[in-house]
Order: sequence, then C-alpha cells, then structure tokens
Amino acid sequence: MVLVGLKELIYFLNKLEDSNIFYKLNKVRNEAIMVEITVPGQRWEVEFMEDGIVEIEKFISDGDFYDVKEIETLFKDFSD
Repeated sequence: MVLVGLKELIYFLNKLEDSNIFYKLNKVRNEAIMVEITVPGQRWEVEFMEDGIVEIEKFISDGDFYDVKEIETLFKDFSD
C-alpha cells in the first residue's frame, strides 16, 4: 500500500490542471478530501484520507440517454 500526504495531493491537482482535466474539491467524510473528476463518460471520486490512504471510485456511463420521464424513476426508486 502506498501512503500519500498533502504534497502528493497538491502534485495530483497540479497534474490534473496541466492535463486540462476538470475537477472540483469536496469534503464528504470528516477524515478525507475528495477530488471529483469529470471526463467524457466517466466520473471519478478520488479521496485522500488523513491516514495517507487514497480511495478511488469510478462511475462509468453505459452510454444510454433517457428522456425527461426518467426523472420519475429517480424519485420513485430513491426517495425516502
């Protein structure tokens, strides 16, 4: 396992900028900083944890597009 710190996070952000890859910073967990990355057909969540661990989750599109009726599915399937 490779552990990283603030220096590596800054290097990573600079590399994203140099590569013209869109990202934004977010904080979902108390112990992590999340880098949300958007590229065509994918969204990545890269979390830099306070203990030096990096977790990466990728969301990959199936390429399908839906009409406005799909919004009903959102609320039907995911509302409390």
